Amino acid sequence: MNWYLKVLKQYADFSGRARRSEYWYFVLFNMIFAIVAVILDNILGTAIEGVGYGPIYGLYALAVLVPGLAVTVRRLHDVGKSGWMFLIVL
Repeated sequence: MNWYLKVLKQYADFSGRARRSEYWYFVLFNMIFAIVAVILDNILGTAIEGVGYGPIYGLYALAVLVPGLAVTVRRLHDVGKSGWMFLIVL
């Protein structure tokens, strides 16, 4: 959980490096929180029919978009790649 909070504290810090554990713990907790958000959307009835998620998940996804990009770029720096290599996934 400390790694997740560390990534959120370095919200838009694209410079530096991220350890393997920092990246993967962020991914793990991000997935857990996203699943919880989807479940909350469905329990509260705010989920969009046919899609399966709603505004709670949408707000969470927007909130962690920039920190997720930042930790990915820092992880690429740690393995000796440029942060622009992330654009390959597009």
